[in-house]
Amino acid sequence: MTKTLSDLRLAAALAVLALVVAGCSSTPTETDHSGRYTIAQDHGPAQDVDVSGTGNAVPRYEAPRSAGNKSPYTVWGKQYRVMAANDADGYVQRGIASWYGKKFHGHKTSNGEIYDMYEMSAAHKSLPLPSYARVTNLDNGRSVIVRVNDRGPFHGDRLIDLSWAAAKKLDFLGQGTARVEVASITVLQDGSMTLAGQSWSPEGSNASAVVAEATGAQPEPSPLDGNALFVQLGSFSQVAPARRLEQAVRSRTGEPVRVRQITTASGDFHRVQVGPFGDSIDAERAMERLASEGFRQAMVLTDRH
Repeated sequence: MTKTLSDLRLAAALAVLALVVAGCSSTPTETDHSGRYTIAQDHGPAQDVDVSGTGNAVPRYEAPRSAGNKSPYTVWGKQYRVMAANDADGYVQRGIASWYGKKFHGHKTSNGEIYDMYEMSAAHKSLPLPSYARVTNLDNGRSVIVRVNDRGPFHGDRLIDLSWAAAKKLDFLGQGTARVEVASITVLQDGSMTLAGQSWSPEGSNASAVVAEATGAQPEPSPLDGNALFVQLGSFSQVAPARRLEQAVRSRTGEPVRVRQITTASGDFHRVQVGPFGDSIDAERAMERLASEGFRQAMVLTDRH
């Protein structure tokens, strides 16, 4: 039977109507996730997330794995080699750190784990997977301990790619990159540890803390003992910003404040500290007062001369 022009127009209209109805269905259309990543431009979480309570990665012995440790391997035509465990034991190097976030969140890392941008992790081109490292921001003295479970970064001369949370704790999210020192942490089967090849153990019984005086790092809050406690608000490689912060604290709070200079393997740092306090309760109350005045980047530590 031959269709008239009006019949064809009616059929076309019905087809369009069917598509519209399908598009308005309450069942969402499946997104094609066949590609490696569905976000073109990497970024952090949509809402700011407080990572002050996120502790450092806790170094522990992990048996070597085959996943992610193929050596040599090639990326974008360039060949890389994975360090043997003995070579990684004494590894310490300075360079540029970058960070990665939402674009890779939920995807597999090079050793088959799932990347979580809120954890303290990192990607490195040659350290064995998994392994641990202390990363120090050379511009502000802040340090974190990360678990290396991914490969990269493969852009330019960057040394290490940090998780979003680790970069936030090192305070360089806004800049995108930072000058850092990366020192490997090796854990043997008996639990003993080395930092850049030297015998080392985390401060106290909290394995997530950093040995402040030995490394120039700022420790995570941990159980404290001793008679003199201070609330540290910042650590700077230059004295001028430390003095400005000292003056701001003194003028806005009236709290006793000092700038303490220390010399570490990473250089000289000027620490802005409020105190002393007789016990941790007084120090924590001081932290609350300081936070109410806008000084929220604070931590309690012991006074070591």
